Amino acid sequence: MSDARIRADAGELAQQWAEQARWRGILRAYEAEDVVRLRGSVVPEHTVARLGAQRLWRLLATEEYVPALGALTGGQAVQAVRAGLQAIYLSGWQVAADANLAGHTYPDQSLYPANSVPAVVRRLNNALLRSDQIDWAEGRNGTHWLAPIVADAEAGFGGALNAFELMKAMIEAGAAGVHFEDQLASEKKCGHLGGKVLVPTGQFVRTLTAARLAADVLGVPTVL
Repeated sequence: MSDARIRADAGELAQQWAEQARWRGILRAYEAEDVVRLRGSVVPEHTVARLGAQRLWRLLATEEYVPALGALTGGQAVQAVRAGLQAIYLSGWQVAADANLAGHTYPDQSLYPANSVPAVVRRLNNALLRSDQIDWAEGRNGTHWLAPIVADAEAGFGGALNAFELMKAMIEAGAAGVHFEDQLASEKKCGHLGGKVLVPTGQFVRTLTAARLAADVLGVPTVL
């Protein structure tokens, strides 16, 4: 029974990749069946991340550019949306300086715990969801509160497996878009500084492949 279901689900997923405009030009180094086998028999829904990713993709496809400000707190995220911004950015630099789970002020060198950015993403989304709930309860519907959040994954905090787990955490927190740097994680520096150590192209491709695999396993079309 499980093998039949896996084959059926894999066939449906492969058809989506082949036919949907969202996946045009996207190359994967794995098969749909690999994704389905990694999902398990119970596949949780990640509604906030999915809706955000779909909206972010539409904005990028239809707008000349999508302005966004960095938000460090839920209140700042709410203010940004209230001011008319359609997306929110969360920088690793911000988290290193003032919002990491270690409770320290760090330079932008990936010194903070790897789950710090997902924790802030969740906090921002919780604030936006609360604003949406208030408007819904009071009969107001003029504001699209769930602005997609683009989150900084630094250099992935390690290798491909680390990138896979970090991407999962980002999606579970509700991130719509995630970006990775091609620096060596253990030598990571702020982007505007000299002396950066870059990883080989093949290694970075593995990082991005792991991140896309994580998104596929969770069933979310994350903008990567």
